[in-house]
Amino acid sequence: MLATRIDRLTSSLVRDILAAAASPDVISFAGGLPATEALYQPELAALDPAMVAQALQYGPSEGEPALREQVAGQLRAQGLPCSAEQVLILNGSQQGIDLLAKLLIEPGRSVLLESPTYLAALQAFRLFGAELHGLEQGMGIDADSAMDKALGHNPCMVYLNPTFQNPTGHCLSAAERQRWAAKLDRSGTVVFEDDPYRDLAYDAPAPAPLVAHLKQTPWVYQGSFSKILAPGLRLGYLVAHRELFPHLLRLKQAADLHSNRLSQLLVLEALQQGRLQRHLARILPLYRARRDAMAASLSRHLAGLASWMLPQGGLFFWLELQRPCDTLALMRDLLECDRVAVMPGSAFFAAPAGSSYLRLNFSHADAGRIDTGLALLAKRLHQAG
Repeated sequence: MLATRIDRLTSSLVRDILAAAASPDVISFAGGLPATEALYQPELAALDPAMVAQALQYGPSEGEPALREQVAGQLRAQGLPCSAEQVLILNGSQQGIDLLAKLLIEPGRSVLLESPTYLAALQAFRLFGAELHGLEQGMGIDADSAMDKALGHNPCMVYLNPTFQNPTGHCLSAAERQRWAAKLDRSGTVVFEDDPYRDLAYDAPAPAPLVAHLKQTPWVYQGSFSKILAPGLRLGYLVAHRELFPHLLRLKQAADLHSNRLSQLLVLEALQQGRLQRHLARILPLYRARRDAMAASLSRHLAGLASWMLPQGGLFFWLELQRPCDTLALMRDLLECDRVAVMPGSAFFAAPAGSSYLRLNFSHADAGRIDTGLALLAKRLHQAG
């Protein structure tokens, strides 16, 4: 009765853990949740009533023209040449992953991605039958050897998250992006750059998008307003090479006609009035302080148990445990017995990893709860060792 691809459909481990960790007594390091006090509070009274009334009607599938112009202008300022005609407004950037999977993947086609990578992308690509090939990341990717080997699989798409990557927090340098782009340009493979964390930079601005260096091969770049404004708006965007845009637009039309027009109106007002930049100026010090608090607590409680790097942006620490560990069992024990939620690293790999990892979110809990939660994690790891 069901389509055969449903056999490849897996539940989202993040969503499952977040459902279990929703209780206020749980210290959650599991999801990429913005801090409650960092959620954008729109000034509803500032909205034009006529525009609100208009937003209650059906709208263009591409998105509101003024919002598309704002997005294109911001991307040009970041170094990505594009026009508003290339911008497609999405119901969250997860929709962009779904649209690209529908456009490019057929059973047996190869997709090249970082290893580890965003777990919901793995979920979507597997659903459509992709054969997944990972680029080992470690302390930074060796573009010359790893990329050449991976491109030998003739992928239909290369999916990359080069800026404050989820889950590792790694950020490719400008030189690394240029080297990657040169190789990808020669391959002719579609490059899909997922970039939801760019504005959450704590030490220095991120380099220009990787796809900005491409000259020939088709590309798609996408971003999101979920992490910097509010996830409940469910609003993201993609900008696509002119060869790909018409197909993505038709897929968007077939999926949901258009994105939420009230959310688009709220985001447009935030961009036009400078509220987004003022909001970022308020939340970046909060997130930087929580990152530094987690770094201090990790050093205090997990020295000798795990290794990690200080992320320069984004929302996560990526821990490599010093001893082999069943991180799924660790997750269950921590949640059930200690009321602490963590994310097992195994969920972020296309193939089994050779080591044990955890991804820890630092944005949602305050410094006191971070320290309490990491002390309980360290206790469990000592017991397991």
